[in-house]
Formats: sequence, C-alpha cells, structure tokens
Amino acid sequence: MLIPKKKEKIIKEHKKHGQDTGSSEVQIALLSEQIKELLAHLKKHPKDLHSKKGLLKMVSKRRKLLKFLKNESTRRYNAIIKKVGLKK
Repeated sequence: MLIPKKKEKIIKEHKKHGQDTGSSEVQIALLSEQIKELLAHLKKHPKDLHSKKGLLKMVSKRRKLLKFLKNESTRRYNAIIKKVGLKK
C-alpha cells in the first residue's frame, strides 16, 4: 500500500494537467509502484498467497491499461514505458 506522500509525488510526475489523477499514465505509474512494493513483500513472505493473488490482479490491470494506451496513442505509450522503466 502506497503512503499518501509517495502517491502524490507519483501523480505529480505523471499528470497531464492540473486536476489529472486518473489518466492511463497516472494509473500505470501507481500500479507499477504498488507492484514493486508487493514484490519486495513477497520475497520476504513467499507463502503469502493472498498477496500473490492481488499482485497477479494488479499486473493484469496494468497490462490492460498499457494495451489501451498503445491503441490510443503510441507516443504516450512509449513515453510511459520509458518513465516507469518497463520492458516492452
């Protein structure tokens, strides 16, 4: 779970305009950060199956958002891939 300060920082870095909190880029960045934190948790607690299921759901949601963004705008897709540091 992201702390509010970290979440605000991520939103500030990826927003497109002043009131933007739900664009695809922001959602992808937030999900990526949550996935990183959950991976660190699962390395310490490998038998935590509930967290593992949540991780798989987040990865699936991020994949769907990336697919939507790629169909919408390839330029924005490539930009967010570089910013977040994903392989594609």
